[in-house]
Amino acid sequence: MRTLPRIIFASRWLQLPLYLGLIAAQAVYVYLFWVELLHLLEAVFGSQTALQALVTSIGYASDAKVSTLNETIIMLVVLALIDVVMISNLLIMVIVGGYETFVSRMDLESHPDRPEWLSHVNASVLKVKLATAIIGISSIHLLKTFINAANYQDRVLIAQTLIHITFLLSAMAIAFTDRLMTRTQEEGH
Repeated sequence: MRTLPRIIFASRWLQLPLYLGLIAAQAVYVYLFWVELLHLLEAVFGSQTALQALVTSIGYASDAKVSTLNETIIMLVVLALIDVVMISNLLIMVIVGGYETFVSRMDLESHPDRPEWLSHVNASVLKVKLATAIIGISSIHLLKTFINAANYQDRVLIAQTLIHITFLLSAMAIAFTDRLMTRTQEEGH
C-alpha cells in the first residue's frame, strides 16, 4: 500500500496546470487593463474612436451621441479599471495561496516581497479572503450599475442587489463558521 499513498499524495501536482492557466488569465486581465487605460488617455486628448470604445465597453447609453468625455464615463471607466485590479488580486490570492496550501511550499520566508498574509494561509483563511474579495468585486459591479442605472431595467437592478446581498451573507456565514471551528480547535488543545 505504500505505492498508493504516494500516488495519491503526488496527485496534488495535477493542480499545477490549473494555476498556470490562472496566470494566463491574469495576463489577459493585464492586457485588458492597459487597453482600457490607453482608451481613457486617448479620449482625454480628444480621440472620438477611443471615446466610443470606452462608451461601448462600459455599456454607457445616452439619448444623444456621446461626443465628449464626461464625469460619468470617467467614473465608470475608473471603476472598471479598479474591478480588473481587484479580480487580479483575487487571482493572485488563489494562485499563490492555493499553490502554497494544496501543492507545495514556495520557500519564500526570506524573500523581501513575501506577502504578509502568506505566513498564515490555510484553506480556511483562503476561503474567508476569497469571500471578502468577491464582495469587493461585487460592490464595484453594483456601484457601476447604480451609476449607469438609467440603462438597466428595474429587475436587473434588483437582481444584482440581491446577488450582492447573497455574497455578503455567504461571506458572513463562512467567516462565522471559520471562527467557530477555530474556537473549537483552540478549546480542544
